[in-house]
Amino acid sequence: MNPRPNSDLNFKLERLPKPLQERFRLLYEPNQSKAPEGRLEIDAIHQGDATELLPRIEPNSVALSVWSPPYFVGKDYEAHLSFDDWRALLEKVIALHYPILEPGGFLVINIADILVFRDSEMPRIQAEAVNRKKNPVTLEDVTRAMQEHPEYNRYQLAKLLGCSEQTIDRRLHGNNIRGGKHEAQTRVKIVGGLIEEWALAAGLYPYDRRIWVKDAAWENSRWASLSYRAVDEFEYLYFFWKPGITKYDRNRLTPVEWRDWGSRGVWEFPSVRANNDHEAKFPLELPSRVIRLLTDANDLVLDCFMGSGTTAVAALQLGRHYIGIELAGEYVELARHRIKKEALIHAARPPESSS
Repeated sequence: MNPRPNSDLNFKLERLPKPLQERFRLLYEPNQSKAPEGRLEIDAIHQGDATELLPRIEPNSVALSVWSPPYFVGKDYEAHLSFDDWRALLEKVIALHYPILEPGGFLVINIADILVFRDSEMPRIQAEAVNRKKNPVTLEDVTRAMQEHPEYNRYQLAKLLGCSEQTIDRRLHGNNIRGGKHEAQTRVKIVGGLIEEWALAAGLYPYDRRIWVKDAAWENSRWASLSYRAVDEFEYLYFFWKPGITKYDRNRLTPVEWRDWGSRGVWEFPSVRANNDHEAKFPLELPSRVIRLLTDANDLVLDCFMGSGTTAVAALQLGRHYIGIELAGEYVELARHRIKKEALIHAARPPESSS
């Protein structure tokens, strides 16, 4: 897969805004086709940091990049990231997509609608979960007892009110759960605006979004909380477009598929039932739908947070090429094992058509 020469562009550079004209010219200069450490092999999983490996992908070769980054919600594989680290990682990864996407190609990011992070400036206020109190003692009770017995310490107050000294402490000082999580001083932030800002800065334009409705989170889930915040039942897929002529072909899907999900803003299918080998797998249906909607047979699909290899498996099943990037060695081996197994099955049957 070689970068297209400037004379072979599928649109006129002069039709782009002037700042973008120069950026596109740079993409097609001969010296931009050289990678100091060599190009990444296609149909392979590469272990390493996405920010280091993405520049080694051939320019203008990726028809679709679809991935789900760390959500910054406390998973083990993202525990080393601060909020600033997380933000810098995604901003850089998105920026590095501009040279490698085909003109008219797409970047699709699957991510939860909000993220949660510690903020020491958040007030530590105890939410009064009326229906969940294990002890009926209220802050007013404690305050009244302190006024009546100003000489009492919290142990004496606890004995007077018939509760534990921890209850006295919680009523007086509390722990903030305004952010919707159980940890103190957590704040939520809407993700969509951040993703859009970073994509626009990279020269990629918002094109569309889908809402993936998955399984409802149960009340005893770690993500449920004693607040008015809703349990997490959906995620977003944000579609970004690199300027260029985009092929629109309804024959990629059947008429029923177009009616049921191809032209619909809400997609509903179950999440993975058992994350026994990776704690944040997305279902095969997710990358499969995006791949079928936006690409043709033999196109190149990228996932730079490959995880357990689901995007590569979907690409193989649909007759597309793939490149996977994954930082964790254990997940690289897991992905390669899944892909090897799928490749054996794929070799025994003819590749699917683009529809």
